[in-house]
Amino acid sequence: MKKIISFLVLVIMTTSICICPDSSFSSPNGPSAMAPGKKVEVFYFHFTRRCTTCNNVEKASKEAVETQFASQVKNGEITFKSVNLDEKDGEAIGAKYKIEGQTLIVISGDKRVDLTDKGFLYANDSPDKLKAEIKKAVNGMLK
Repeated sequence: MKKIISFLVLVIMTTSICICPDSSFSSPNGPSAMAPGKKVEVFYFHFTRRCTTCNNVEKASKEAVETQFASQVKNGEITFKSVNLDEKDGEAIGAKYKIEGQTLIVISGDKRVDLTDKGFLYANDSPDKLKAEIKKAVNGMLK
């Protein structure tokens, strides 16, 4: 019974993400040269109540940024931020980026890559695939 409920919650979350994609998060021109002084930010937006998949998306994303880009994280060029949309500060950050639900995005200036679908697809069973997608997105911002 518990597995069925978990599966249904996952299907509902995935469906809602697929039905309401925000196409403004993907750059139509692809990656370009990063301007001096700009930084890459990886955000995971979530709510206070989270399922196992939500927690795994955050865990794998944070690990990807901190291990694959350790020197850039250390010098502040790349950051990972987990943002709780139920908190006042998180609500303000979400409004700034027009985020209304669980979202995994990579941002640099006006360029955005939405990795939410891949995050929820890979976080539980293939976290290395999620980490590879994050690496690809961040590297694209650094070019």
